[in-house]
Amino acid sequence: MDDLKFGTRNKRGDWSPDEPIKPAPLLDAPSIARILKWLPSYFFPYNVLWLFSAWVFLTYLTPSRETLQTLDWQWPLYLLVRNSAAVFLFYGVYELRLYVQRKQGNRFKFNARFPSDSKNAAFMFGSQNIDSMIRGFGTGVPIWTAFEVLVLWSSANGYGFWLTFAEHPIYLIALFVLSPVIHEIHFFAIHRLIHTPVLYKWIHSVHHNSVNPSPFSSLSMHPVEHLLYFGTVVYHIVLPSNPLLAIYQLHMAGFGAVIGHVGFDKIEVGDEKAIDTHAYAHYLHHKYFEVNYADGLIPLDKWFGTWHDGTKEGDAQMQARYEKRKAKANAQPAE
Repeated sequence: MDDLKFGTRNKRGDWSPDEPIKPAPLLDAPSIARILKWLPSYFFPYNVLWLFSAWVFLTYLTPSRETLQTLDWQWPLYLLVRNSAAVFLFYGVYELRLYVQRKQGNRFKFNARFPSDSKNAAFMFGSQNIDSMIRGFGTGVPIWTAFEVLVLWSSANGYGFWLTFAEHPIYLIALFVLSPVIHEIHFFAIHRLIHTPVLYKWIHSVHHNSVNPSPFSSLSMHPVEHLLYFGTVVYHIVLPSNPLLAIYQLHMAGFGAVIGHVGFDKIEVGDEKAIDTHAYAHYLHHKYFEVNYADGLIPLDKWFGTWHDGTKEGDAQMQARYEKRKAKANAQPAE
């Protein structure tokens, strides 16, 4: 595909889309037609994919309820191996096609450089990929799995508010529809929290070492950030829910993270066909650090003044915020 039909490339070769990023129209009450046009993309392809993967994992790749009732080391270890293999395969498909084989070259790639082309002292062994995989598989997937163990064990033993679809279909379907909103609000809240100076320095800066993110950067985090990030499942533990939806929430966080870090605006699936990743908003966060703390499903960044739509106007607004904050800091009396 000719990516210049959809965007522009600067002198460094970095690509950006022509169209500004727009938050989802969920709260655009006067624009019902726009909401209806957008609605299928709320479910397809990603959220339906995460629900399907959660169902497959729960139905075919999870031990029996009798096994789950006893908390030992064997079945949690099995879940850890299962989740690690799934992450390696899912992330690896993107990594292999886009970053190893480079099937698209740098078409639709936000940052024209490939991280593996040069060493970076910010990463273990000078490698973004090695560093990301050590962190992701070292603490990310284990913490993800620990939350899943808690969900399955409590459900198997009848602890908590676990409902069945047969008895509460409308409520649980509504909760499925709202789960991406839960993820968005939770992500925005913890993201703003770990951007406070102390937490950023000691925790979130690990993730931001990947200025030019790639698939395995998705779970390249400090263990505390992993705890906060996968803590999105806690809503399904304290509120009435179902294990399927709890695991769906975990898959949305775990597998869904790769979409925002893939580094490409579109993934080509044919000569003239491509799948939109909607990754540009989060790429801008990695590039500029203090914009787009969420992904635009709810206009939280607009409400809190940190939205960047990828345009020159967005650059100007970001710079104006920076200058205002700088002037305020300079105006503080010296101690």
